[in-house]
Amino acid sequence: MFISLALLAHLFTFISVALSPSPVAAAPSRYVHPGVFLSRLQLDFIRLKVILKLEPWKTAYDAMLATPMAFLNRTATPWQVVECGSNSNPNKGCTPERQDALAAYAMSLAWYIERKEVYAQKALEYMNAWSYVLQGHNNTNAPLQTGWSGANWARAAEIMRHTYPGWQAADIAQFETMLRTAYVPQLLVGSNSNGNWELVMMEAAIGIAVFLEDSSVYDAAMAKFLGRVPAYIYLSSDGDLPKIAPSQNATLNTPAKLIKYWQYQDTFVDGLTQETCRDYAHAGYGLASIGHVMETARIQGDNMYSDGWGRLKDFGTRLFKALEFHAQYEPTGGNLTVPSWLCNGTISRGLGPITEVGLNALHARLRYPLPYTEKYTVAQRPAGTNYLFVAWETLTHGGCESGWGWW
Repeated sequence: MFISLALLAHLFTFISVALSPSPVAAAPSRYVHPGVFLSRLQLDFIRLKVILKLEPWKTAYDAMLATPMAFLNRTATPWQVVECGSNSNPNKGCTPERQDALAAYAMSLAWYIERKEVYAQKALEYMNAWSYVLQGHNNTNAPLQTGWSGANWARAAEIMRHTYPGWQAADIAQFETMLRTAYVPQLLVGSNSNGNWELVMMEAAIGIAVFLEDSSVYDAAMAKFLGRVPAYIYLSSDGDLPKIAPSQNATLNTPAKLIKYWQYQDTFVDGLTQETCRDYAHAGYGLASIGHVMETARIQGDNMYSDGWGRLKDFGTRLFKALEFHAQYEPTGGNLTVPSWLCNGTISRGLGPITEVGLNALHARLRYPLPYTEKYTVAQRPAGTNYLFVAWETLTHGGCESGWGWW
């Protein structure tokens, strides 16, 4: 009897949880560099595609360079204390910090792709400017701010430290000090707000830990991440109600409290997230950080997606289900009618530029079909930035339909 590869992929999805062990919070015995979100192999691949003017990478690269954050006449605007309140009120240094971190990341990518000294020096300009000024963050959105900015500082710094010889030792040491004093203490506290907060905070902390080669920070952050993901994306194997993050066991101690935390959604299906009924944008933030951390962990030797036979592990299954669940209702995805049981029949669509990483990992690398996600992703290329922490992922992870994702 003939069984299609697509059917086998679906069968493997359903049996994966029982056959695959759960992830374990453990730092690598030897760190891989560059190893925050992108490996050297990936960077070389991207560089080759752009040099050869192949799509979608060439257009995505040009689009990145056309953003104001990649302008060479742009200057850094560091703050000593960044104060971020709810809904950006007050906004004292918050936007400059996030965008300077994004600019440093853009310049680090441009440096690696074109090997032009001007791009390398521009990336260092941003990182050095902030590291000699910033002392800390305060107000209600400080945890989220450190996550958003810290995630891109870590990516940029990892590329520059391990591919560009011109970053001076004293400046590297100062940058490390900034990360240890102005970011790590805030990040490792975690958050019991909506789940995208803690997810991006752990994304930043894990990236910083790789850059610093600090296994205690890595383990602490990964432990929180491993507890948060199953509490963010629901699977039917969780039971009648979603799982609860360990830090919230005391506060979400009744079904009514848990349902309220899930935006009053009381019907749970595979792939639903804790913020789906809030809006797709925030759910997209959470899914983005999950994919980012899984990529960093994979580079460091911990494959959270699948086992050695290509069967999805628990986290791979959750990301797979969540991407398809949300994309099916996007106008450029499946454009399906929203059922009445989901968010009272009304959802706020717009995942944003967050699907390239998961699509590349699950479809291009592991060959699982994600038809709605692929359609949505291709329709919005080249994916740009959300001006918070997601940036230029068609350039870094696009091209799944071309077989990109072979490593």
